[in-house]
Amino acid sequence: MLFTRATEYALLSLILIARRNEPVGADTLSKQLDIPKSFLAKILQNLAKRGILKSFKGATGGFILSRPPNKLSIKEIAQAAEGKNISVFDCSPAQECCPSNKGSFCTLWPFLNKLQNKIDKYLEELTLQDLLE
Repeated sequence: MLFTRATEYALLSLILIARRNEPVGADTLSKQLDIPKSFLAKILQNLAKRGILKSFKGATGGFILSRPPNKLSIKEIAQAAEGKNISVFDCSPAQECCPSNKGSFCTLWPFLNKLQNKIDKYLEELTLQDLLE
């Protein structure tokens, strides 16, 4: 699966954060987006660990973007939110990942790999700024 709710919530949160000029807390975001706070807090921490967000503690704490929106690719955001490389199918990045490959050549893999490469390129070029416009 390409995106899960983690990526959806990450993107929705980053859009709101990008539109503010001050740190935004997980509590505020979870209320605005009607997302469970504990799940959202985990996603936001992953984004901070991967350098997409900066986090600030304290009463006026929260999260801000670490870079301008046009420097944050959707692929980078999705990988940070998911905690792994995103792929259309388990085997699309590399044939060795195919769960049903029993030593024989899979006739679908070249197509899946080509599709994965096109999606990767598109998501690398698409930025948070594109979602804000």
